[in-house]
This record gives sequence, structure tokens and C-alpha cells, in this order.
Amino acid sequence: MAVVILVTRKGCHLCDDALRLLHELGVEPQLADVDADDRLFQLYDWRVPVVLVQGVPVAEGRITRDQLQAALGPSGGGPTAA
Repeated sequence: MAVVILVTRKGCHLCDDALRLLHELGVEPQLADVDADDRLFQLYDWRVPVVLVQGVPVAEGRITRDQLQAALGPSGGGPTAA
């Protein structure tokens, strides 16, 4: 299964929405707080939430179910999932 990371921050309603959508698709992402990591902050500060699959950004901002399904594939584990 592909590694899925949700770059988020406290108090971000779009982040909460993205996490809910991921859970609905059966994905339990690793959570990364953009404000707790200097590198993530430099890369993604105003772009959160950001969904990374295998380290590659696949969706950001106002994330939709369609975006996630396209990025994760039918099994929810990413294009490489079997």
C-alpha cells in the first residue's frame, strides 16, 4: 500500500474535510503538522491541506473526493497498490 501523508495544521477546516474524505475512502494517512516542521512550512504553508502519495503532492487546498480517488486508485492505496 502506498504511503499517504496529509499535511495539515490545527484549526484548518479544509484539513478536517480532507481527513474525513480520506477516512471515507478507507485510507488512514500519516498526519504531518506544517507548523511543526520547517521544511514542510517552507513547501506547503499556505497550500494546506496537502495530500502526498509516496512523497508526491496529489491534491491541495479544497480537496475533492474525485481528486483523491484519481490519485489513490480504486483500491485506495495509490496507483501501485495491488
